Amino acid sequence: MIKKTLYFGNPTYLSLRNEQIVVKLPEVEKNDTVSEAFKRNNEKTLPVEDVGVVVLDHKQITITHGLIEKLLDNNIAIITCDSRRMPVGLMLPLCGNTTQNERFREQLSASEPLKKQLWQQTIKAKITNQAEVLKQFRQCNIKNMQHWANEVRSGDPDNYEARAAAYYWSQAFPQVENFTRDREGIAPNNLLNYGYAILRAIVARALVSSGLLPTLGIHHHNRYNAYCLADDIMEPYRPFVDTIVFAMADKGVIPEELTIEYKAELLRIPDMDVMIGGRMSPLALAVAQTTASLYQCFAGETRKIKYPELP
Repeated sequence: MIKKTLYFGNPTYLSLRNEQIVVKLPEVEKNDTVSEAFKRNNEKTLPVEDVGVVVLDHKQITITHGLIEKLLDNNIAIITCDSRRMPVGLMLPLCGNTTQNERFREQLSASEPLKKQLWQQTIKAKITNQAEVLKQFRQCNIKNMQHWANEVRSGDPDNYEARAAAYYWSQAFPQVENFTRDREGIAPNNLLNYGYAILRAIVARALVSSGLLPTLGIHHHNRYNAYCLADDIMEPYRPFVDTIVFAMADKGVIPEELTIEYKAELLRIPDMDVMIGGRMSPLALAVAQTTASLYQCFAGETRKIKYPELP
């Protein structure tokens, strides 16, 4: 079953009752002019087990500790947003798999040659998917991208990832003069940032479910980054986020501010169709296949990660 992504962008009371998320609006709760029956009808409930990601995007959201505990117990990722209403924090459970200790040991003992081979597969899949995005959305030459994807060696010592990225972003948004991919840059960087933050939460959640440490990457090693492995594994999935932003830009949607309408477009990322293992699958389920195959690589059962392709 595809888990739901819940977005809260207004003042809200969130609590737990009978394994259900209880949603109340404080404006109604504090209004003495409305009846108790109306207040009860204003209350909404959702099964905890149906949820995969919760996005908290307002300073006046109140959430009980009991609900936080239950969300984490069900391996639900909780994303918090800052004053600019951009994702700034991610909360995940400490334990998400019954054999976690064993899996941690296998991950920690992974050899450098194996990690370099896994990074090679990751970058090849990323560049291949970027080339497909350009093929679908832009009339430009992609033979160089296809060549670079095929030339990636173990560990990507030739840095084909950077070469591909430079070309890819130079072709990405012809509507924006001198566009460069920069977290602090002009729109539609804000759309990309938001989409990647949602994607990162999906990947980190799947890694925990597979019993892996999201902190310990196969390539990324920033000592201040708690999600290095998530940043590694999400690379081939980034182009799927890009397809949403490309489509929005081609319709003239390049907003300086992210409204709820634009965020709603990006919150459908978990449900996107991707091709993995020769079959169509929602992105969130494909990510679970990817992280499960990563564990199999660490366990010595295989040496290939399952990554998606654009349909």
